[in-house]
Amino acid sequence: MITAVQKPFDEIYETIRGYEKLLILGCGTCVTVCMAGGEKEVGVLASTVRLVNRKNNVDMEISEETIERQCDREFFDAVREKVAGVDAVLSTACGVGVQFCSEVFEGVRVLPALNTKFYGAALEAGLWSERCAGCGECVLEKFGGVCPIARCSKSLLNGPCGGSQDGKCEVDPESIDCAWQLIYDRMKALGLLDRLEENEPIKDWSSGRDGGPGRIVKEDVQL
Repeated sequence: MITAVQKPFDEIYETIRGYEKLLILGCGTCVTVCMAGGEKEVGVLASTVRLVNRKNNVDMEISEETIERQCDREFFDAVREKVAGVDAVLSTACGVGVQFCSEVFEGVRVLPALNTKFYGAALEAGLWSERCAGCGECVLEKFGGVCPIARCSKSLLNGPCGGSQDGKCEVDPESIDCAWQLIYDRMKALGLLDRLEENEPIKDWSSGRDGGPGRIVKEDVQL
């Protein structure tokens, strides 16, 4: 899933300064799961803004809504009337949601409340770790299901850099596992170590871009 964290409150408050009517709009999927921008977080953020406004004698009308997804046009229908009545929308979605909300509501300023981080997996309660970089050309079958692009700090495709020690990455020996140690261990367990002797060519980073923003078209679904 896409992971994100809330921006520092002072940064958020500075972006909404001067608006008289503000809608704080949450997203009910990825950022809800990682506890950054769902209904609960929208409520807490709205309450904090109200408290600071009261302290600063700022007159600002704040409303709150959370829709199922901000990356799918149909879910914006439920808040069209509310958006039409505000000066700005403070979106607690990922960067995709913020941009798409701006496209759907062209005449309204849409502001980001979160910093989007990575595609990650939940390792335990309150802990998410990057697993995919969305590079557009998946090579997981060559590395035992461990992605060297996302999980190696240097995105190396042909073995470790030599800076790891005891299975840990030199970038952060306390918390980052050496991806290539993970790859070696996995391939050994699968009986596929000989596959690592094959030289992996330089990655074609354009494969997922097609000369611009990526697109996926399923003609059988289009109307």
